Parts: sequence; structure tokens; C-alpha cells
Amino acid sequence: MRHHVTLDAVFPLEGGGTLSGVQVEVRTWGRHRPNSILICHALTGSADADDWWSGLFGAGKVFDPSVSFIVSMNVLGSVYGTTGPTSLSRHGEPYAAAFPEVTIRDMVHLQRLVLEQLGVDRLDLVIGGSMGGMQALEWAAMYPELVDAIVPIGVGATQSAWAVGWSETQRHAILSDPAFEDGWYRPGEGPVDGLATARMIAMVSYRSPGSFDARFGRSEQAGGFAVQSYLRHQGSKLVDRFDANAYLTLMGAMDSHDLGRGRGPIEGVLRHVEARALVVGISSDVLYPVAEVRALADALPNGQFAVLDTPHGHDGFLIALEDLNRVVTGFLTANEREAAQPGRGSAWA
Repeated sequence: MRHHVTLDAVFPLEGGGTLSGVQVEVRTWGRHRPNSILICHALTGSADADDWWSGLFGAGKVFDPSVSFIVSMNVLGSVYGTTGPTSLSRHGEPYAAAFPEVTIRDMVHLQRLVLEQLGVDRLDLVIGGSMGGMQALEWAAMYPELVDAIVPIGVGATQSAWAVGWSETQRHAILSDPAFEDGWYRPGEGPVDGLATARMIAMVSYRSPGSFDARFGRSEQAGGFAVQSYLRHQGSKLVDRFDANAYLTLMGAMDSHDLGRGRGPIEGVLRHVEARALVVGISSDVLYPVAEVRALADALPNGQFAVLDTPHGHDGFLIALEDLNRVVTGFLTANEREAAQPGRGSAWA
């Protein structure tokens, strides 16, 4: 079911700004029940999790609508129905460059308010990859009393300098495009070349050398190597469906990711995360290397670590769905058995 939720109250942002009349695009699956799951999407994703994570939906899979009430939302600052730079401000014009900076914590705070409107007061599971994993971690930190388990995939406790560097190359591509006009371009126009280049850069970081070699090698097409054609195609596709200001907003939110910010030393913050956690690394991920993700799992008192063994790089969590489903369902099944032991209540019943 698709929901269009509007918040009546003024929404405060972590950075000090506010937004009024915030709208959120929400998808739900299954009937309302105590067992609830929140799916958090990555950078250019949407609430349509059954499209990009279709292999995890169905009977006996991670997302079984006959067992759980499943919710996914388009994040604050995006383009798929939730308030962002392309939305109309109270002046009747798109926010464009005037849209305020947002953080992962802002996204999670907004999700909490929307869940209240939907009548969801506890989450058995919060799961997501990349930027979605950042949201899952913040859920456990911000609302520990509301979350039983989290599955952050392909992410660390903070955004590393390496990842910020990849973001900066993409940001520079957009800002350097003369059509960007400081963010005040007309709707439907703007920095087409800059956004396409940013996406091409991102796609290199999302895959792996082995993945590119196996798929493209030295094969050529008209006008150059096959890998060049692939990257140009990916850039063009994003331009057709996304917005440069929104892309910058969400990249900024990802770069702000730091569980320790304003809370104290990161080690201490992680020690106080109570939720059971399955932290999933991706064997060929060059953006969030396995060692970084394993360190997060090791620092969580109730953390487990698993590796998604795939050659597809960071995007492996969107490609190796059968393996991901097996890893996550195994974690959830083990949690069920543990919770069902004598003297223990079950949040999964």
C-alpha cells in the first residue's frame, strides 16, 4: 500500500533549521501487526523496496507480509515523494539551493514521527545497505527502546575519509558544471553533465576491479571500450530520474554519518547500542572495506558479523540477493530461537 503522509508540526533539523508541512512517501506490505520491519534505502533509492530488493520479499524470506508489517519510506531530501530540494516551499517555488542541510539523524527522526502516525510503536528489525545501513545504526542509537534488531550492510560506524573523498569528487563534478548556477537552475534543466559524471564516478566505487574485468575486460563497442559505454549509460539514466540538488543533499547527509558526533568517543557510543545486530560486509567492497565493517560488528556488544561473498563490490547487497536473504534469515531465525528459551520473551512471536 502507498501512503502520502504530511506532518502538521514544524520539523526541526539537527543543524538548527526547520521545515514546515513535510511530506513523506511511504510503502507498506502486510496488515498492521506487532511484528514490524523498517527497510531503509540507499543514496538514490526509494520507498519501493519490493523493486530493488525483490529477492528478499515472499513467503519464508526476510520480508514476509504474512508474518510482519513491513514499512519503507523515501528519505528526507530525496525526489520520490518526500520533501526535498525539488519540492515547493511556502513561497510556491522549488526549494532548490535553499533546501537546508539534513543528516542521517534527521531522516531517522522523521521516520519515527511517520511510524507514530502509522500506529507502529516498536520495530523488530531495521535493515538497510549503505546509506540505509547508516539509518539502521542511528535507529539503534537514537531510539534503543524501540528497536529489537538491526542489520546494517556495507557501512561503518562513521563515514571514513576515503568515502568522503569519493563524495567530494562527485560533488566537484556537479558544482563545476556551469549549468549548476549555484543550485538555482530551472526544474528539468541544470547540471546534466555534472550529475552524469558524478554518477559515473560513483558507479566505479560501487563495483570492484574483478567485477569490471569479468564483465567488460578489453571488449570494445562503437566509440570506445564497453566499460566506457556502460558508465555513460549509468550517468544518463540517473539524470533522467534524479536531481542534482537532491544528490548533493543526500551525499552531505552520508558524509555527516558519525555515531559519535555530539555523544562522546565512538567506542563508548557503540558499547551502549543494545539492539541485536547483524553487520554485513561485502567481500569485494572498495567503498566500505570488509575490515572497516568487521570493526563495527566487533565494537557492538550484541553484534554479529557476516560476509556477503560476491565479486560485485559495494552494490553486491543489491545483486547477490539469494545469499543476502540466506544470511539475514539465518540471523532472524537464531534470534527467534534465543528469544523462545525459557525465561525470555520473544519480540518475534
